Amino acid sequence: MSIPTSVKVSQRFQIAVPQMARKRLKIQGGDRLLVDVQDGMIILMPQPRRYAEALAGLHREIWEGVDIQQAVDKERGAWDASPKA
Repeated sequence: MSIPTSVKVSQRFQIAVPQMARKRLKIQGGDRLLVDVQDGMIILMPQPRRYAEALAGLHREIWEGVDIQQAVDKERGAWDASPKA
């Protein structure tokens, strides 16, 4: 578990990302961060340079032991069985 670090907001509403966070997240000068507000907290996340590469293989464990072709065929069958508009 990490120890929270305090940063000061400048008069221009800027902050410096602490060295510990930069090293752990491999943030370099010029990198972009995504900013989100959740439940009264500001969340900063490194913005992926390429989203497709960042998402590749995500949650691959849900497909373990599943016959992919059978899953695709079942899904396509559901499309064919749905009412036509």
